[in-house]
Amino acid sequence: MDRNALKQSQLCGSWEMKERLGIGGFGHVYLYQHLVKKIAVKLCRLELNSKNKGRWSREIQIMKKLNHVNVVQAREVPEELSSIALNDLPLLAMEYCSKGDLRKVLNKPENCCGLKESEILSLLSDIGSGIQYLHENKIIHRDLKPENIVLQEVNGKLVHKIIDLGYAKDLDQGSLCTSFVGTLQYLAPELFESKPYTVTVDYWSFGTVIFECACGFRPFLHHMQPVQWTSKVKNKGPKDIMAIEDMNGEVRFSAHLPYPNNLSRPLSEPIESLLQMLLLWDPAARGGGVDPETNKPHCYTTLQNILNMKVIHVLDMTSAQLHSLVLGPEDSLHSLQLHLETHTQTHISPLSQELLLETGISLDPRRPPAHCLPDGPVCLKNTNAYPHSHMTVHDSHFPVADVGEMRNLNRDFHFSFCLLVLQLLLTHIKVLGRKIAVLKKSGIFIWIKSKHPVFTLL
Repeated sequence: MDRNALKQSQLCGSWEMKERLGIGGFGHVYLYQHLVKKIAVKLCRLELNSKNKGRWSREIQIMKKLNHVNVVQAREVPEELSSIALNDLPLLAMEYCSKGDLRKVLNKPENCCGLKESEILSLLSDIGSGIQYLHENKIIHRDLKPENIVLQEVNGKLVHKIIDLGYAKDLDQGSLCTSFVGTLQYLAPELFESKPYTVTVDYWSFGTVIFECACGFRPFLHHMQPVQWTSKVKNKGPKDIMAIEDMNGEVRFSAHLPYPNNLSRPLSEPIESLLQMLLLWDPAARGGGVDPETNKPHCYTTLQNILNMKVIHVLDMTSAQLHSLVLGPEDSLHSLQLHLETHTQTHISPLSQELLLETGISLDPRRPPAHCLPDGPVCLKNTNAYPHSHMTVHDSHFPVADVGEMRNLNRDFHFSFCLLVLQLLLTHIKVLGRKIAVLKKSGIFIWIKSKHPVFTLL
């Protein structure tokens, strides 16, 4: 079916084919819509041999028995769509995920050095939970990759879901498997040699996806085909999670994530530990062995510890430095302020600290900061630098200041923001002669005249 034909509306009763979503190893996936209801329908290709037809039927059987928020769910095939089947094989109807796949996200220019920290944590939580669910149901995916992870908005939050179980293996047929055809770049090493394998092949693929999401590229000689890099990487150390080729063609290994990336220091080390477990070359050791306390692989314990961490990012508006701190569940705002004074280079006493959200609202001292972590950084303002601003405004759960007071606070917040921008300008721009730069931010103008800034509030 050519592209022009796909653009034409195709009706099957009350269902309309809207677009082709993708092409898989076994067939094509189309979006069908009836009123506001949408489903993804997978059609088997005519030229499948008997072996792949068996895989097709097995995928449908597996999909119908799974029920997990991080695994795409099967749907009942509407009777009106039964006529579009190209052969005697059944259709596979699935929930439609409108936000595309993870590859689409990774290909965005802003993600060339990895996803945002919050997005990585969301991926760890969702896909880790999905893989664990599959394994608990004695299923290995065998083809986990960014193209097989889709995103859907659920209650205002993006949720990752695993799709395409065409190569999934039901472990009830035997705990060791020896046959596979899949995507080579994310395959565990033992699959290249058709050796017996277990659920740990999904650990390797998961680790490769995590690394790519954190750094923007795959961990081991990503410019080479797997047939080339496996012989070079097989002798890596147990802690090594990355291999690159230097200018002389020598392979260099590292146990750390490369820079730049968007992970804060408190999270980098535990994620490196997780990757060291997932990317072990030895399949028997991969995953870190079984944790006697949970009776689950150590990698799941490490993953849960990462997800339980409460990290707050504080931007010092005086020095433009970003500090990332781990919070205990009941740490008070005062203890956070003490930590900022003693364990960072802010040197601002708690009495002179005001911690502001991006909206200009102060953190409420009556609530533990860990209970109200924002998505973005908290701004640290030194009130001694701004003696006319001591207003503290809490969120809507408590009495708030009137509109006039809020406006003053917001203006003062943007005044501090402009100070930060000015500092960056003076650092990176050499002002020669009488050059004027005008910066407008929420009613605040800044003039730079021969290195002497003048501030005017409208």
